[in-house]
Amino acid sequence: MKTARTLVVTALAAWMQLLAVHTNAAEPRVLVYQKNGKGFVHDNLAASAAAIRELGAQNGFGVEVSTNAAVFTDQNLKQYRALIFANSNNEAFDNDQQRAAFQRYIRGGGGFVGIHSSTGSERAWAYFQKMQGAKFLRHAPLQKFTINVLDTNHPATAHVGNSWAWADECYFFTNVNPDIRVLLAVDTKTLKDPKLESAPGQKLHGVFPLAWCHEFDGGRQFYTSLGHKIEYYSDPAFRQHLLGGIRWAMGETEAKAERLTP
Repeated sequence: MKTARTLVVTALAAWMQLLAVHTNAAEPRVLVYQKNGKGFVHDNLAASAAAIRELGAQNGFGVEVSTNAAVFTDQNLKQYRALIFANSNNEAFDNDQQRAAFQRYIRGGGGFVGIHSSTGSERAWAYFQKMQGAKFLRHAPLQKFTINVLDTNHPATAHVGNSWAWADECYFFTNVNPDIRVLLAVDTKTLKDPKLESAPGQKLHGVFPLAWCHEFDGGRQFYTSLGHKIEYYSDPAFRQHLLGGIRWAMGETEAKAERLTP
């Protein structure tokens, strides 16, 4: 009896181990990429990576973090459901072969998420800017201002209502892709910005966008300009904003990405 019971327990343990291996193998994965070229580097890199790791652990997706551009090969990228450029800045790639692998990943249906300074990445590559949705121009001094929520149905914004009081650097952009769907826009009446008249950046349909989504060249892209300070990555509302955007870019949630009409 003891031998039989031992065999049953051993077999059950082996089965559970195999099930765990299968489950982990099937778990969707994302790559958090944080390379910064020459120039300003945010102090929020560790906090943003840790927040995404926690969101992944809580919501069933694996997270890897890298600052090494050598990860951009066809073989490596195919394991990820989405690439998350979390506070990357300036040159993101070391060579054109890596850029080509990134482009093939997008064209193959891979998702992309950009956070905060990622619009300062690859400032000389027009494809990257069009894919992400815009190029960073400048920001107003960090302050509290009101954000208008233009899409209350998208999973990245459905939790904040029609407006969102938030303190951050208000980003302004150039090279805005006209096909993006704006999710969040700044209420300029609540913003103190001495350069708003002289260097306003580019509007889309009469608003200055702060977060958006679209589907470009085969993949889904989500971007938010929010997220300057370390403590924001512990804020429940901001984390839900990130999670909704990540899951949408991964293809786990449905939401229309058609651009808003004027």
